[in-house]
Amino acid sequence: MKEKERSSNKIENEFIRLILNGSYSVGSTLPPERELAKEFGVGRPTIREALQHLERGGWITGRKGMPAIVNDYWRQGNLTTLVDIIENQRAITDEFILHLLELRSSLTPTYIRDAVTFNQPKVVALLANLEQLEDCAESYATFDWDLQKKCAGLAANPIYLLILNSFDSIYVNMAKRYFSIKDYRELSFAYYNDLLRAALKGDAMEAESLSKSTMEKSLALWKERKK
Repeated sequence: MKEKERSSNKIENEFIRLILNGSYSVGSTLPPERELAKEFGVGRPTIREALQHLERGGWITGRKGMPAIVNDYWRQGNLTTLVDIIENQRAITDEFILHLLELRSSLTPTYIRDAVTFNQPKVVALLANLEQLEDCAESYATFDWDLQKKCAGLAANPIYLLILNSFDSIYVNMAKRYFSIKDYRELSFAYYNDLLRAALKGDAMEAESLSKSTMEKSLALWKERKK
């Protein structure tokens, strides 16, 4: 059973890579199970299991008695799709960083506000030792990710942290590229200090506003850099 699971997982990941690199384009059909079994040197049940996983992950749409169709995974996918993309992202592209910054701009202000509302002292504690933050990309990337995840965990809605957990394997490496620019580190350091002052006052709405404006500036800076 374990061997079968390893085989089906390997086949599933291979299909994901082929879809991501365009070998199987959106709307195209996969070969029949019989051909796939021969190609991968496994039985049809193993192929069927891999295809079922791909369907649950939003990658394909199965059709009874007919080959599966490749989905537009950005539009038809789900959280499982996102995790699959991250795990199979061999190169961190500027476009992917832009997508992540846009997501952060939408989510972060809300869970920052909630964290200050429900757990003000813990937010203050997260920001209490900013003078120890080393002025380098790696330190900023690690601190920023830790701050985001812990604030998301302090919010009332557990789904925020669930979403952020999906990026665990790649966020710090992406953030190091962003924080390699000194101006971006300075922007974030000013934000962390302003956020600390808002948290000390227990002003959740100010914390939300600070987060929103800073996220928007970060996004604008990255877009400008890529022109």
